[in-house]
Amino acid sequence: MNLRTIYSTSPARGWLPWALLTPVICIALAIATEIPSALFLDRFGFVDAQGEFVGAQGLTAMLLVSFITWLLAVAAWIAVVERRNAGTIGLTRDGAAQGFYGGLVVGVVMPSAMIACIWLAGAYEPGALFPAAQFSGAIIAMAGLFVGFLVQASIEEIIFRGWLTSVITRRTNLIVAVLLSSLTFTLMHFSRDQPWLVTGNTLLFALFASAWSISSNNIWGVMGWHVGWNWIIATGFDVPVTGLDAGVPALIVSLAPAGTDFLTGGADGPEGSIFCTLFFVCGIIFFMWRIARKRRDVGPDHNKPAGAQT
Repeated sequence: MNLRTIYSTSPARGWLPWALLTPVICIALAIATEIPSALFLDRFGFVDAQGEFVGAQGLTAMLLVSFITWLLAVAAWIAVVERRNAGTIGLTRDGAAQGFYGGLVVGVVMPSAMIACIWLAGAYEPGALFPAAQFSGAIIAMAGLFVGFLVQASIEEIIFRGWLTSVITRRTNLIVAVLLSSLTFTLMHFSRDQPWLVTGNTLLFALFASAWSISSNNIWGVMGWHVGWNWIIATGFDVPVTGLDAGVPALIVSLAPAGTDFLTGGADGPEGSIFCTLFFVCGIIFFMWRIARKRRDVGPDHNKPAGAQT
């Protein structure tokens, strides 16, 4: 594992932005594409007068429109300015399907186990089982949300763990890249008056995803994990995901907060819980162990380009 490259050693044929400039470009592209996206969503009634999405349909539309336009802008930057191929941002050919579907399973199981721990601690009061089955159209809405989260979560991984991490690594090193990309991810998910534990868990989320992608040397697994994570929290238990209410009845069991925000995450959902903190810390330790073992087995310079100087 080479600290100066990640995913692929294929050279960039264009210009790579400086390390500190790359997060600025990322945020600028997000803002620039959000303007036409917001106009589109408002024009077709997917958001209300306050700019909040309208039900599950509005959330799905927001996830699709906002993130696809952002990806198009980033992809154009990579293709035209940096002139790099998909493999250099973690979209490698080998292990794509297996990695994604394996990550998707983990992405469903991991937050479900976390929510079960919160319930066992007495912080959730269980309600009806499988209430979604009692509402016509609920499963269709959840299927639409799955497509929305499939797009949104995959694009976030392509941009943050794929593009940002890889370009900053080539400009500096992998450690700086992980820190800068994770801080940028945290900043772009930050909101005023956000509890400190939510902010901390957002950073841990990014570090966990980074550790996974480094360990796998691609982003397929963490893409699937991110999709499963968002979707099952949004639809499975009638709890908020990243502070958002998906507007659908629970797929598995309806849970009502019965404990402190420290345990349940309050209005931000289980991602603001101390249990989320513990799960991410354990996950980071696991992937750091895997990375260390890989470096020990294959050596630190196995990705070094032919002819490189030691």
